[in-house]
Amino acid sequence: MAASRYYDIEPVEVAADTYVVFGAQENFNDANHGAIANTGFIVTDEGVVVIDTGPSRLYGQALREAIGRITEQPVVQVYISHAHPDHFLGNNAFDDVPIAALPGTIDAVRAVGADLAGNLYNLVGAAMRGTSAVVPDQTVEAGTTATFGDHRLQLLAASGHTAADLMIMDTTTGVLFAGDIAFHDRAPTTPNADIDAWRAVLAQTREREFAVLVPGHGPSTPDDAPLSQTGDYLAWLVDRFTQDANDGMSAAEVMFQPLPERWARLAVQPGEYRRSVSHLYPAIEQSALPERTE
Repeated sequence: MAASRYYDIEPVEVAADTYVVFGAQENFNDANHGAIANTGFIVTDEGVVVIDTGPSRLYGQALREAIGRITEQPVVQVYISHAHPDHFLGNNAFDDVPIAALPGTIDAVRAVGADLAGNLYNLVGAAMRGTSAVVPDQTVEAGTTATFGDHRLQLLAASGHTAADLMIMDTTTGVLFAGDIAFHDRAPTTPNADIDAWRAVLAQTREREFAVLVPGHGPSTPDDAPLSQTGDYLAWLVDRFTQDANDGMSAAEVMFQPLPERWARLAVQPGEYRRSVSHLYPAIEQSALPERTE
């Protein structure tokens, strides 16, 4: 099959009835075919709930085939965590079931989804064929719950990584699907980030009780390590950029500074740090200008 030619999907059971397909800890390339984010699914007596659909139509098809090897239950619901292409462009393969997302995610997919798909075609190549940006057709209301069989899901609206970040807490198993609010052993991406909001959500999420945390990228854990690591990295970025701006450094100078070992060892570094310079440094530099000129 074309899907299996590009994607060798092996779900890992992280809790009862709960599976994760772990993405490559890499940037997009024509070897990983864009499969760099974690996707997941929960098998219930009322059907399968899918959390994020991956980067392409073919990935979505491969995910459905993998689900079919584990259970005969049909897919009955899809949730999309946020509007980044590695998380929602597999929607093509699930357009026969409800696809739900926060209003901000729906708006973003509608506005820029086609452009994101086109960009990923350029980065990944033939694995993207037949992929289009399918807009979620069901709105998630913040703070609501959804029950499928004996699995009760809390639908948690947040923001920070993007303007709309959905986290899903399965109160039955204690599994928290944090989406890209949490990265683990991989540098966070910041193209749409509000760092203050993100850090606030991370702090709030650390107060939650959970048995397993599934980040958007990187391995799952039974503790809050991904939340702590992500928060510490974001705090370090802001502190470094603020100090560098006050010292009058240009973006080009900041971009090529060496990283401390703790952050240099993260996957996709130093490239992700340099992207964050372009995303975040101009505003921090601008805010420092009055201090430097007084």
